[in-house]
Amino acid sequence: MTTITGHPALRGRSAPRSISRRRRFSVPGVPTSSFWLMAAIVVVLNMFGLVMVMSASSVPAVRAGGVPWSLFERQLLWTVLGSIALLATLMVSVDFWRRFTKPFMAIAIGMLVLVLVPGIGVSVNGATRWLGAGPLQIQPSEFAKFALLLFVADLLDRRSDKIDDWRWTLAPVVAYLGLVAALIMLQPNLGTTIIIAFMVLTMLLVAGVPLLPLGAVAAAGAGIATMFVAYTPFRRTRFLRFLNPWADPQNTGLQNVQSLVGIANGGLLGRGLGRSTAKWGFLPFAHTDFIFAVIGEEFGLVGAMSVVLLFFGIACTGAWIAARAKDRFSMLVAAGITAWISVQAFMNIGAVIGIMPITGVPLPFISFGGSSLMINLAAAGMLLNIARHPAEHLPRAGRRAKRA
Repeated sequence: MTTITGHPALRGRSAPRSISRRRRFSVPGVPTSSFWLMAAIVVVLNMFGLVMVMSASSVPAVRAGGVPWSLFERQLLWTVLGSIALLATLMVSVDFWRRFTKPFMAIAIGMLVLVLVPGIGVSVNGATRWLGAGPLQIQPSEFAKFALLLFVADLLDRRSDKIDDWRWTLAPVVAYLGLVAALIMLQPNLGTTIIIAFMVLTMLLVAGVPLLPLGAVAAAGAGIATMFVAYTPFRRTRFLRFLNPWADPQNTGLQNVQSLVGIANGGLLGRGLGRSTAKWGFLPFAHTDFIFAVIGEEFGLVGAMSVVLLFFGIACTGAWIAARAKDRFSMLVAAGITAWISVQAFMNIGAVIGIMPITGVPLPFISFGGSSLMINLAAAGMLLNIARHPAEHLPRAGRRAKRA
């Protein structure tokens, strides 16, 4: 009798079962170059962000009565939650998330309303922007970015045959944008409103809305933003201090001046990790809105420019992903996410280096802040999902339908 002996590595299990197990845990789609490039940039920014939060928040954490790494631990927790959100948007089909655009939009508006209810919304430094208690607080305006992004992309895709008629495309999008913007401005939060408006206008431009009505809407929005700055005392003061921070370096111009001093102290190569002096009480909010100044002081011009190049890489790779998206909805979502992250990074860095007024928006993936980090990672996951499903890998029938 002949006995057939299998390879020792296969004893006790069958080859087909191991193959099915590998497939069960594989990421959907194909591993494109844009996917790997975007994934690498997001991972590097997040890991570097954890290091910088640990460095920049150590002094504020001790002064608040905690240990030097207490704020870092909170950021690490939000990074884990954000990574779960990234995996969810990466592994689940974009079409699945599209089915819930209307419920997401309703939830986002409901949360923005709840923030304004006395006793429910949490106020910090004169602004009411959070829900929750203790360390577990969420910022509904961050969720509203994502919800409005999906809602607008779905609307513009469904009405693509009427894209030239502003009554069917531009008007409803501007109406929803106006509602969300009004609720966020009541918090008040002009910086986030500008980011959301830029994101939506970019999606309208990419969708093919005629330039004349789109330009009129953009001009009207810029005029309204200018009025908010001119007729609101604290915003007007911020703008005047941006023009000349040295006029009041110990009070209203303190953040502007100290951020520039910190960056200047860094020189070309920096003072070294953990050796920033700005975080020792000289620069308020060094671990949140002004963490880029700490990066400049500890890693110098080389480190600061490396961060800028990484965000430039997100902008270019995101545009690449949008151009190769499998369908119109995915293209609009990719374009919106790219515009959102890019303009937010530009606004934050611009305020720190003194080329823009201070708007109070965090640096994506790097600044301390739970809601912003988690939603940014969820958006990055969806961008990576779209990158893994490019148009050139569709079946032939699918490609013909897309061209038609």
